[in-house]
Amino acid sequence: MPMPTELVRQLTEEQIAFVKRSGLKAEILEPGHVRLRMPFEGNQNHIGTLYAGALFTLAEVPGGALFLTSFDSRRFYPIVKEMNLRFRRPATGDITVAARLDQAEIARIQQEAEANGKADYCLELQLLDASGEVVAESRGLYQMRAQ
Repeated sequence: MPMPTELVRQLTEEQIAFVKRSGLKAEILEPGHVRLRMPFEGNQNHIGTLYAGALFTLAEVPGGALFLTSFDSRRFYPIVKEMNLRFRRPATGDITVAARLDQAEIARIQQEAEANGKADYCLELQLLDASGEVVAESRGLYQMRAQ
């Protein structure tokens, strides 16, 4: 059973101190769909663009947020197994990322984790600026494990 939306929001935005300091905001938290925003303000680097670590954080957090909206956190927990990020262009404003798992993939992950105690899932994401331009692309391999 997934968690209530406001609890997922609190865990996504505030549970990890580094994420909380970054100001990351969850804009959409639904089963199988999340959209997150990393603010530019407070996350600039030495040349006035968005810090690479802030982009990496924005690329990584959706795997956990999707887990919280789609699976039973009393029975399972997520980990990151691998994360790759390709920078495409400098980010000079707030950046958003949307991540989705369709119902068939949610069911596959759930069944595999119940049968084997764990299940992998992959998210390939695009991090977008306000005009819809891709500033970075990520590929994250996550694993849902039984408690």
